[in-house]
Amino acid sequence: MGKKKFIIGGFIIFLAIGYLGWLGFVNSATYYYEVGEFLGKSELYQGQSVRVNGTVVSASIQQAGGGGISFVIRDINTSSTTMKVVYTGAVPDTLQEENGVVVEGKYTEEGIFEATTILTKCASKYEPALE
Repeated sequence: MGKKKFIIGGFIIFLAIGYLGWLGFVNSATYYYEVGEFLGKSELYQGQSVRVNGTVVSASIQQAGGGGISFVIRDINTSSTTMKVVYTGAVPDTLQEENGVVVEGKYTEEGIFEATTILTKCASKYEPALE
């Protein structure tokens, strides 16, 4: 009888660990969406935290009230698809116009992406400073 309890208990623990692992995989399977892809499904993600990849549009970075910033990102595949982003927090030094960025946050009913995290991408080509 004692051995049977250990086997059943071990099986339940194994199932619980497997289920938690599966949940973690499902939640991290999509690292980010492109702007156009996200906007096409935005109603599905209302109020949920998501990541969106894009390029910062030239002359779109502006100081916003409360110490934050706002900017517009465009889809890397179709430059005509854009989305406004607002962010309050420490702005990365590498956030620059025409650079790639991944923003994480929530999309509002007003059509604004409220970012909680900004991840800037490195330039595709390193150019040393001129002396």
